[in-house]
Amino acid sequence: MKLSQFKFNLPDSLIAHTPANTRDESRLMVLHRDSGKIEHKIFKDVLDYFDDKDVMILNNTKVFPARMYGNKEKTGATIEVFLLRELNKELRLWDVLVDPARKIRVGNKLYFGDDDLLIAEVVDNTTSRGRTIRFLFDGTDEEFRRNVEILGETPLPKYIKRKATAEDKDRYQTIFAKHEGAVAAPTAGLHFSRELMKRLELKGVEFAEVTLHVGLGTFRPVEVEDLTKHKMDSEQFIIEEKQANIVNRAIERKKRICAVGTTSMRAVESAVSANKTLKAANDWTSKFIFPPYDFSIANSMITNFHTPESTLLMMICAFGGYEHVMNAYEVAVKEKYRFYSYGDAMLII
Repeated sequence: MKLSQFKFNLPDSLIAHTPANTRDESRLMVLHRDSGKIEHKIFKDVLDYFDDKDVMILNNTKVFPARMYGNKEKTGATIEVFLLRELNKELRLWDVLVDPARKIRVGNKLYFGDDDLLIAEVVDNTTSRGRTIRFLFDGTDEEFRRNVEILGETPLPKYIKRKATAEDKDRYQTIFAKHEGAVAAPTAGLHFSRELMKRLELKGVEFAEVTLHVGLGTFRPVEVEDLTKHKMDSEQFIIEEKQANIVNRAIERKKRICAVGTTSMRAVESAVSANKTLKAANDWTSKFIFPPYDFSIANSMITNFHTPESTLLMMICAFGGYEHVMNAYEVAVKEKYRFYSYGDAMLII
Protein backbone atom coordinates (compact mmCIF):
# COMPACT_ATOMS: atom_id res chain seq x y z
CA MET A 1 0.00 0.00 0.00
CA LYS A 2 1.05 3.57 -0.68
CA LEU A 3 1.02 6.66 1.54
CA SER A 4 -1.38 8.52 -0.77
CA GLN A 5 -4.04 5.85 -0.21
CA PHE A 6 -4.48 7.16 3.35
CA LYS A 7 -5.42 10.70 2.37
CA PHE A 8 -8.85 12.05 3.27
CA ASN A 9 -10.27 15.53 3.58
CA LEU A 10 -10.49 16.66 7.21
CA PRO A 11 -11.96 20.11 7.90
CA ASP A 12 -10.09 22.03 10.64
CA SER A 13 -13.37 22.55 12.46
CA LEU A 14 -13.48 18.82 13.34
CA ILE A 15 -10.19 18.86 15.26
CA ALA A 16 -11.02 18.71 18.98
CA HIS A 17 -9.22 21.36 21.05
CA THR A 18 -10.92 20.50 24.33
CA PRO A 19 -12.16 17.21 25.84
CA ALA A 20 -15.84 16.20 26.02
CA ASN A 21 -17.61 17.46 29.19
CA THR A 22 -17.66 13.95 30.63
CA ARG A 23 -15.06 11.30 29.78
CA ASP A 24 -17.51 8.54 28.86
CA GLU A 25 -19.96 10.74 26.96
CA SER A 26 -17.92 11.42 23.86
CA ARG A 27 -19.42 9.89 20.73
CA LEU A 28 -18.64 6.32 19.72
CA MET A 29 -18.75 4.92 16.21
CA VAL A 30 -19.01 1.13 16.15
CA LEU A 31 -17.57 -0.49 13.02
CA HIS A 32 -18.26 -4.16 12.30
CA ARG A 33 -15.20 -5.37 10.45
CA ASP A 34 -16.86 -8.34 8.77
CA SER A 35 -19.67 -6.36 7.09
CA GLY A 36 -18.56 -2.73 7.34
CA LYS A 37 -21.80 -1.90 9.17
CA ILE A 38 -21.64 1.32 11.23
CA GLU A 39 -23.54 2.23 14.41
CA HIS A 40 -23.58 5.63 16.15
CA LYS A 41 -23.44 5.48 19.94
CA ILE A 42 -22.15 7.23 23.08
CA PHE A 43 -18.87 5.93 24.56
CA LYS A 44 -20.49 4.44 27.68
CA ASP A 45 -22.46 2.14 25.32
CA VAL A 46 -19.29 0.02 24.93
CA LEU A 47 -20.78 -1.80 27.90
CA ASP A 48 -23.28 -3.47 25.53
CA TYR A 49 -20.53 -5.07 23.43
CA PHE A 50 -18.62 -6.89 26.18
CA ASP A 51 -19.45 -9.80 28.48
CA ASP A 52 -18.18 -12.02 31.24
CA LYS A 53 -14.50 -13.02 30.83
CA ASP A 54 -13.91 -10.71 27.87
CA VAL A 55 -10.66 -8.76 28.26
CA MET A 56 -9.73 -5.13 27.64
CA ILE A 57 -6.02 -4.38 27.28
CA LEU A 58 -5.15 -0.97 28.73
CA ASN A 59 -1.94 1.04 28.41
CA ASN A 60 -1.14 2.30 31.91
CA THR A 61 1.66 4.69 30.92
CA LYS A 62 1.54 8.08 32.60
CA VAL A 63 2.13 11.38 30.80
CA PHE A 64 4.62 13.63 32.56
CA PRO A 65 4.69 17.46 32.25
CA ALA A 66 7.25 17.36 29.46
CA ARG A 67 7.00 20.91 28.06
CA MET A 68 9.16 23.41 29.93
CA TYR A 69 10.18 26.99 29.22
CA GLY A 70 13.67 28.18 30.17
CA ASN A 71 15.80 31.25 29.63
CA LYS A 72 19.14 31.18 27.93
CA GLU A 73 22.08 32.53 29.93
CA LYS A 74 23.26 36.06 29.05
CA THR A 75 20.53 36.80 26.45
CA GLY A 76 17.56 35.72 28.56
CA ALA A 77 15.82 34.45 25.38
CA THR A 78 12.86 32.15 26.11
CA ILE A 79 13.48 28.60 24.91
CA GLU A 80 10.94 25.77 24.84
CA VAL A 81 12.52 22.55 26.11
CA PHE A 82 10.49 19.41 25.48
CA LEU A 83 11.68 16.48 27.62
CA LEU A 84 11.62 13.28 25.55
CA ARG A 85 13.19 10.79 27.92
CA GLU A 86 15.63 10.38 30.76
CA LEU A 87 18.90 8.87 29.56
CA ASN A 88 20.69 8.59 32.91
CA LYS A 89 19.05 9.04 36.31
CA GLU A 90 22.28 9.56 38.31
CA LEU A 91 23.69 12.15 35.90
CA ARG A 92 20.23 13.67 35.22
CA LEU A 93 20.86 13.44 31.48
CA TRP A 94 17.83 13.97 29.26
CA ASP A 95 17.07 13.68 25.58
CA VAL A 96 15.13 16.87 24.65
CA LEU A 97 13.88 18.98 21.76
CA VAL A 98 14.56 22.71 21.85
CA ASP A 99 12.80 25.55 20.05
CA PRO A 100 14.14 27.81 18.58
CA ALA A 101 16.99 25.35 18.05
CA ARG A 102 19.41 27.58 16.17
CA LYS A 103 20.11 29.55 19.37
CA ILE A 104 21.04 26.55 21.49
CA ARG A 105 24.59 25.26 21.31
CA VAL A 106 26.68 22.80 23.32
CA GLY A 107 27.87 24.49 26.51
CA ASN A 108 24.88 26.86 26.80
CA LYS A 109 23.11 27.01 30.15
CA LEU A 110 19.34 27.23 30.53
CA TYR A 111 17.55 28.57 33.60
CA PHE A 112 14.05 27.43 34.57
CA GLY A 113 11.62 29.14 36.94
CA ASP A 114 11.61 32.59 38.54
CA ASP A 115 14.22 31.66 41.11
CA ASP A 116 16.19 29.30 38.85
CA LEU A 117 14.50 26.26 40.37
CA LEU A 118 16.36 24.14 37.80
CA ILE A 119 19.44 24.86 35.71
CA ALA A 120 20.54 22.71 32.75
CA GLU A 121 23.58 22.59 30.53
CA VAL A 122 23.56 21.49 26.89
CA VAL A 123 26.06 18.64 26.46
CA ASP A 124 25.36 17.32 22.95
CA ASN A 125 23.52 17.86 19.66
CA THR A 126 21.48 14.83 18.57
CA THR A 127 19.32 16.01 15.63
CA SER A 128 18.50 19.42 14.15
CA ARG A 129 16.20 20.19 17.10
CA GLY A 130 17.40 17.47 19.46
CA ARG A 131 19.84 18.05 22.31
CA THR A 132 21.15 16.12 25.30
CA ILE A 133 21.02 18.26 28.42
CA ARG A 134 22.23 17.71 31.97
CA PHE A 135 20.29 19.18 34.88
CA LEU A 136 22.66 20.60 37.48
CA PHE A 137 20.74 19.58 40.56
CA ASP A 138 22.08 18.22 43.85
CA GLY A 139 18.85 17.25 45.62
CA THR A 140 17.11 13.87 45.71
CA ASP A 141 15.37 12.33 42.74
CA GLU A 142 12.07 13.04 44.46
CA GLU A 143 12.88 16.76 44.75
CA PHE A 144 14.01 16.85 41.13
CA ARG A 145 10.73 15.26 39.95
CA ARG A 146 8.77 17.70 42.09
CA ASN A 147 10.54 20.63 40.42
CA VAL A 148 9.81 19.23 36.95
CA GLU A 149 6.17 18.89 38.05
CA ILE A 150 6.15 22.56 39.15
CA LEU A 151 7.88 23.90 36.03
CA GLY A 152 6.53 21.57 33.35
CA GLU A 153 3.29 21.86 31.42
CA THR A 154 0.99 19.11 30.14
CA PRO A 155 2.48 18.32 26.70
CA LEU A 156 -0.64 18.96 24.61
CA PRO A 157 -0.04 18.15 20.93
CA LYS A 158 1.14 21.13 18.84
CA TYR A 159 -2.09 21.30 16.83
CA ILE A 160 -3.99 22.30 19.99
CA LYS A 161 -3.39 26.03 19.69
CA ARG A 162 -3.76 27.11 23.31
CA LYS A 163 -1.91 26.99 26.61
CA ALA A 164 -2.31 23.90 28.77
CA THR A 165 -4.61 24.43 31.76
CA ALA A 166 -5.14 22.76 35.13
CA GLU A 167 -8.01 20.82 33.53
CA ASP A 168 -5.61 19.33 30.95
CA LYS A 169 -3.45 17.96 33.75
CA ASP A 170 -6.40 15.77 34.66
CA ARG A 171 -8.03 15.16 31.27
CA TYR A 172 -4.88 14.49 29.19
CA GLN A 173 -4.24 11.50 31.46
CA THR A 174 -6.12 8.21 31.71
CA ILE A 175 -7.65 7.36 35.09
CA PHE A 176 -5.57 4.15 35.15
CA ALA A 177 -2.19 5.86 34.45
CA LYS A 178 0.53 4.40 36.72
CA HIS A 179 4.03 4.40 35.23
CA GLU A 180 5.48 7.74 34.20
CA GLY A 181 7.26 7.92 30.87
CA ALA A 182 4.90 9.10 28.09
CA VAL A 183 5.06 12.48 26.35
CA ALA A 184 1.70 11.92 24.66
CA ALA A 185 -1.41 10.33 26.12
CA PRO A 186 -2.68 6.93 24.95
CA THR A 187 -5.84 8.71 23.86
CA ALA A 188 -8.34 5.83 23.47
CA GLY A 189 -8.04 5.31 27.22
CA LEU A 190 -9.11 8.90 27.97
CA HIS A 191 -12.78 7.92 27.44
CA PHE A 192 -12.90 5.56 30.42
CA SER A 193 -14.48 6.95 33.60
CA ARG A 194 -14.31 5.25 37.01
CA GLU A 195 -18.02 4.53 36.84
CA LEU A 196 -17.80 2.91 33.40
CA MET A 197 -14.88 0.72 34.50
CA LYS A 198 -16.84 -0.35 37.57
CA ARG A 199 -19.83 -1.28 35.39
CA LEU A 200 -17.60 -3.27 33.02
CA GLU A 201 -16.12 -5.09 36.03
CA LEU A 202 -19.58 -5.92 37.34
CA LYS A 203 -20.34 -7.46 33.95
CA GLY A 204 -17.30 -9.71 34.38
CA VAL A 205 -15.02 -7.91 31.94
CA GLU A 206 -11.35 -8.27 32.92
CA PHE A 207 -8.61 -5.69 32.44
CA ALA A 208 -5.04 -6.55 31.44
CA GLU A 209 -2.55 -3.72 31.75
CA VAL A 210 0.50 -3.18 29.59
CA THR A 211 2.87 -0.22 29.58
CA LEU A 212 4.05 1.48 26.41
CA HIS A 213 5.66 4.88 26.89
CA VAL A 214 4.29 6.93 24.00
CA GLY A 215 6.96 9.08 22.34
CA LEU A 216 6.65 12.06 20.02
CA GLY A 217 7.18 9.71 17.08
CA THR A 218 3.46 9.03 17.34
CA PHE A 219 2.93 12.45 15.64
CA ARG A 220 5.76 12.13 13.13
CA PRO A 221 4.51 12.31 9.55
CA VAL A 222 5.28 9.57 7.05
CA GLU A 223 7.39 11.10 4.31
CA VAL A 224 7.80 8.18 1.91
CA GLU A 225 5.21 6.97 -0.58
CA ASP A 226 6.48 3.38 -0.22
CA LEU A 227 5.42 2.38 3.32
CA THR A 228 8.00 -0.39 3.59
CA LYS A 229 10.65 2.35 3.68
CA HIS A 230 9.20 4.20 6.71
CA LYS A 231 11.08 3.80 10.00
CA MET A 232 9.17 4.12 13.28
CA ASP A 233 10.74 5.68 16.38
CA SER A 234 11.22 3.02 19.02
CA GLU A 235 9.24 3.10 22.25
CA GLN A 236 9.74 1.20 25.49
CA PHE A 237 7.09 -1.31 26.52
CA ILE A 238 6.57 -3.70 29.43
CA ILE A 239 4.17 -6.64 29.71
CA GLU A 240 4.18 -8.54 32.99
CA GLU A 241 3.63 -12.30 33.16
CA LYS A 242 0.45 -11.90 35.23
CA GLN A 243 -1.09 -9.56 32.63
CA ALA A 244 -0.07 -11.83 29.72
CA ASN A 245 -1.83 -14.72 31.52
CA ILE A 246 -5.12 -12.77 31.71
CA VAL A 247 -4.99 -12.27 27.92
CA ASN A 248 -3.94 -15.86 27.20
CA ARG A 249 -6.83 -17.28 29.24
CA ALA A 250 -9.21 -15.21 27.09
CA ILE A 251 -7.53 -16.47 23.89
CA GLU A 252 -8.03 -20.02 25.14
CA ARG A 253 -11.69 -19.37 25.93
CA LYS A 254 -12.19 -17.66 22.54
CA LYS A 255 -13.43 -14.49 24.24
CA ARG A 256 -13.50 -10.94 22.94
CA ILE A 257 -10.10 -9.32 23.50
CA CYS A 258 -10.07 -5.58 22.99
CA ALA A 259 -6.91 -3.53 22.58
CA VAL A 260 -7.71 -0.08 23.98
CA GLY A 261 -5.71 2.15 21.66
CA THR A 262 -3.05 1.75 19.00
CA THR A 263 -0.33 1.77 21.69
CA SER A 264 -1.79 -1.26 23.50
CA MET A 265 -2.14 -2.97 20.14
CA ARG A 266 1.47 -2.24 19.19
CA ALA A 267 2.72 -3.48 22.56
CA VAL A 268 0.92 -6.84 22.37
CA GLU A 269 1.77 -7.37 18.70
CA SER A 270 5.43 -6.85 19.65
CA ALA A 271 5.29 -9.74 22.15
CA VAL A 272 3.67 -12.64 20.31
CA SER A 273 5.02 -16.12 21.05
CA ALA A 274 5.54 -18.82 18.41
CA ASN A 275 2.18 -20.37 19.29
CA LYS A 276 0.33 -17.05 18.89
CA THR A 277 -0.06 -16.22 22.58
CA LEU A 278 1.10 -13.15 24.48
CA LYS A 279 4.43 -13.35 26.28
CA ALA A 280 5.90 -11.23 29.05
CA ALA A 281 8.34 -8.60 27.76
CA ASN A 282 10.45 -5.62 28.74
CA ASP A 283 11.79 -4.23 25.50
CA TRP A 284 11.70 -1.49 22.87
CA THR A 285 9.47 -1.71 19.81
CA SER A 286 9.59 0.07 16.48
CA LYS A 287 6.88 -2.12 14.97
CA PHE A 288 5.04 -0.46 12.08
CA ILE A 289 1.68 -2.06 11.37
CA PHE A 290 0.06 -1.33 8.00
CA PRO A 291 -2.12 -3.37 5.59
CA PRO A 292 -1.97 -6.24 4.98
CA TYR A 293 -1.19 -7.48 8.50
CA ASP A 294 -2.26 -10.55 10.42
CA PHE A 295 -3.13 -9.70 14.05
CA SER A 296 -2.43 -12.39 16.65
CA ILE A 297 -3.81 -11.21 20.00
CA ALA A 298 -6.74 -8.77 19.97
CA ASN A 299 -9.95 -9.36 17.98
CA SER A 300 -11.45 -5.93 18.68
CA MET A 301 -10.09 -2.47 19.40
CA ILE A 302 -11.03 0.98 20.62
CA THR A 303 -9.29 3.96 19.05
CA ASN A 304 -9.72 7.67 18.38
CA PHE A 305 -10.07 9.25 14.94
CA HIS A 306 -6.65 9.88 13.45
CA THR A 307 -4.87 12.20 11.05
CA PRO A 308 -4.77 11.60 7.30
CA GLU A 309 -1.65 9.65 6.24
CA SER A 310 -0.67 8.82 9.84
CA THR A 311 0.84 5.51 10.97
CA LEU A 312 -2.10 5.28 13.39
CA LEU A 313 -4.67 5.38 10.58
CA MET A 314 -2.63 2.74 8.74
CA MET A 315 -2.84 0.38 11.72
CA ILE A 316 -6.60 0.93 11.98
CA CYS A 317 -6.98 0.12 8.27
CA ALA A 318 -4.95 -3.05 8.76
CA PHE A 319 -7.27 -4.08 11.59
CA GLY A 320 -10.70 -3.00 10.35
CA GLY A 321 -10.09 -3.49 6.63
CA TYR A 322 -8.95 -0.65 4.36
CA GLU A 323 -12.28 -0.07 2.55
CA HIS A 324 -14.39 -0.33 5.72
CA VAL A 325 -12.21 2.08 7.68
CA MET A 326 -11.83 4.68 4.94
CA ASN A 327 -15.60 4.58 4.42
CA ALA A 328 -16.14 4.95 8.18
CA TYR A 329 -13.87 8.01 8.18
CA GLU A 330 -15.90 9.54 5.35
CA VAL A 331 -19.04 8.98 7.44
CA ALA A 332 -17.29 10.43 10.53
CA VAL A 333 -16.49 13.64 8.66
CA LYS A 334 -20.04 13.88 7.32
CA GLU A 335 -21.51 13.25 10.80
CA LYS A 336 -19.08 15.75 12.34
CA TYR A 337 -17.30 13.40 14.72
CA ARG A 338 -14.44 15.10 16.59
CA PHE A 339 -10.91 14.05 15.62
CA TYR A 340 -7.53 13.49 17.34
CA SER A 341 -6.46 13.29 20.98
CA TYR A 342 -9.44 15.00 22.60
CA GLY A 343 -11.88 13.72 19.98
CA ASP A 344 -14.43 10.91 19.73
CA ALA A 345 -13.86 7.16 19.65
CA MET A 346 -14.34 4.18 17.40
CA LEU A 347 -14.91 0.58 18.46
CA ILE A 348 -13.97 -2.00 15.82
CA ILE A 349 -15.48 -5.45 16.40
